[in-house]
Amino acid sequence: MLEPLGDQIRIDAVRELRRDLHMRPFEAQRRVYLLFGAHLLNDEAADALLKDLEEPPEYAVIVLVADEVGSLAETIRSRCQAVPFRRLSERAVREVVQARAPQLSEEEATSIARVAGGRLDRAERLLDAAAARRRAALLETARSVYAADFDASVAARSVVEAARERAAEAKEREEAAIDGLDLTAREAEQRVRRAARGAEREELLASLEELASWYRDLVAAAAGAHTALVHVDRADELREDGTLERLEGAERAAELVRETWRRFEEFQLSPAVAFEALFVQLRRAFGSSVGAAA
Repeated sequence: MLEPLGDQIRIDAVRELRRDLHMRPFEAQRRVYLLFGAHLLNDEAADALLKDLEEPPEYAVIVLVADEVGSLAETIRSRCQAVPFRRLSERAVREVVQARAPQLSEEEATSIARVAGGRLDRAERLLDAAAARRRAALLETARSVYAADFDASVAARSVVEAARERAAEAKEREEAAIDGLDLTAREAEQRVRRAARGAEREELLASLEELASWYRDLVAAAAGAHTALVHVDRADELREDGTLERLEGAERAAELVRETWRRFEEFQLSPAVAFEALFVQLRRAFGSSVGAAA
């Protein structure tokens, strides 16, 4: 199993894999190699891997797992058989949520399934007490944008601190997972750092998705489309907040959040600066409807 150290998979790791690859298996019929984070192969590592991807030993299975294919070199992609993993249906996720948390109401289970967006790992995280608390705080932040008393810097700090809390949890789990493994101090440090950084980024992106879905729900509520709500467990608040006066602002707000999400995906943004700028824009989007009652 090969994983990135830091932000890349480097050529030394691929050379070590290749040395093992060309040793015939003694006890089994096959050797299986898993390369996680294959989109992080640097140019040298990718070039070193090409020959064995094109003509692997007959006993070898090489699996490249990538978060995205766009950053994989075409020479790598052309030598692989693509196996895409698609998101699960809302029904499938809801059934898992109900099985693992039977105490939840139908509305709560449905809301978690819809917020998860077809990702079972995210649904499982939302069942955690700390994650549920962070979600509740995020939705209150979303509502505060069109309340009379609002501070963009406070709202941004709330989201960023929640992401850092998630990073600390991931760091603690990774430290426990590698305890006892034969890793150098540098390798252990890089794995822990990567886990924390990945969790923080994932939480920020998930927060943006949920903010966008909240403002989208405001539009649905204003239009009377209550069966289309994502946050069905917050239907009462959405009926109260989803006024016709806020309709245009909510449409603009959802687009602003989606645009910030796209920028986070494409660029390395400062979370604190990006979120404060976003909340300033969101406040402006609601304009004269700020504080409007249903």
